[in-house]
Amino acid sequence: MCTTEARSPQGYKVHKVKDRLDETKTDDAKPLAGTQTLVRGLDVISAVSDGHVTVQAISEALGLTRSTAHRLASTLVDQRFLNFTPRVGYSLGPKLLELGHQASRQMSLTRTAHDYLVNLAHATSDTVHLGIRDGDQALYLDKVPGGRRVEISSRVGDRHPLRSTGLGKALLLDETPEQWAAVYDAESMTHPGYMVGRAEWLKRMKTYAEGGYSFDLEENEDRIRCVAAPIRDMGNRIIGALSLSSAAQYMDDDRMQALIAEVIATARAISAEFGWTEKWLEGE
Repeated sequence: MCTTEARSPQGYKVHKVKDRLDETKTDDAKPLAGTQTLVRGLDVISAVSDGHVTVQAISEALGLTRSTAHRLASTLVDQRFLNFTPRVGYSLGPKLLELGHQASRQMSLTRTAHDYLVNLAHATSDTVHLGIRDGDQALYLDKVPGGRRVEISSRVGDRHPLRSTGLGKALLLDETPEQWAAVYDAESMTHPGYMVGRAEWLKRMKTYAEGGYSFDLEENEDRIRCVAAPIRDMGNRIIGALSLSSAAQYMDDDRMQALIAEVIATARAISAEFGWTEKWLEGE
């Protein structure tokens, strides 16, 4: 299967997917093929963003039949990518705003934090991660290797559990004990075999929340330990977290305690880039 581009009468690029069947002859007789549907749906969003807000206008702009344009637009409304107002037409939907905000925050956080991560990795010789909460998981956005010959299996784009990773715990520090318990119970179903009991884990979370940091004591990866801290915005909301990781032989209990201040200081320096100030510490 291949994709070609043509131009509609209005100058839009119209994507056509060539398959063994001639779909132009059966446009209204069967559902669109998956790839073609996806590309045409994106074209519809682009057309609406450019002011083509009626089915007729969309179909003419993209060279589609009215029924196909209506079917695609209706599906996008169902999925909240478009809104529809009677006698007015289509407009961009809230899902696009959500995705745009999330993408902007992720890109901005990664770009802003990177130099701080590099400096921390250089100063400690340990691996530094940056991540955010993505639903019920921790999403890793950046990784800066340290100077030691330690293999840490994480990769940018990986998703990891919240309760077993230092970074994941740091993202949960502002949650209530009831919310912590809910996370623990949910991950007991999806990631069974966790070595820390519920009562002990909740006790540790209380200590971490009071101190503004968190540990991973070989809970997520064998013989790997880490110290983590949250990154906050101007409203003191947690928008991400960083973690400093290494092999257990380089991360005994004393060193982990000694690294807390450095990890927190780096997290606060990144937080300051997003408007966070130390006034929030006055209530501690």
